[in-house]
Amino acid sequence: MPTPRAQLTLAEVEAIAREAHADQRDKAGRPYAEHLAAVAEGVRIRGGSDGQIAAAWLHDAVEDDALSEEWLADAALPQEVKDMVLAVTRRDGEDLGSYTRRILDTPGALLIKESDLAHNADPARLAVLEPATRTRLAEKYAQVRGLLGLTPGESPVEQSVQANTVRD
Repeated sequence: MPTPRAQLTLAEVEAIAREAHADQRDKAGRPYAEHLAAVAEGVRIRGGSDGQIAAAWLHDAVEDDALSEEWLADAALPQEVKDMVLAVTRRDGEDLGSYTRRILDTPGALLIKESDLAHNADPARLAVLEPATRTRLAEKYAQVRGLLGLTPGESPVEQSVQANTVRD
């Protein structure tokens, strides 16, 4: 019987993601790894698990062809991490409704997408873009947030805390 492979650590996942996206830049010309780090940190500060943080590091890898679906399938990662990565991977020609439903249907994926949207919509990041691009992206991010049930500026965790807070 073969011995099971050790699971990749968060540090190993980070290194793999950084290497996979090493030559990539974001829309503002910044190293793409900065976005990955921000999304992973956003997941961490929102209370995400190590699995969600690992998925955050890999959230754009398949969509951007930085890593293949085959690599992900064979990676020494828990299945739930693979599921979250695939949930937030938008397919060519996929309608927004199907994409957002998959995120909502996959345990843990919403937090990753929430963090991704928060960083993508960061006013400082958007400010360096051409006005037309800035407007188009801001509208797109707002539409996705709406389909996911994310209130602007509030995470589902914050919404839950506020809903359960006893008022004096």
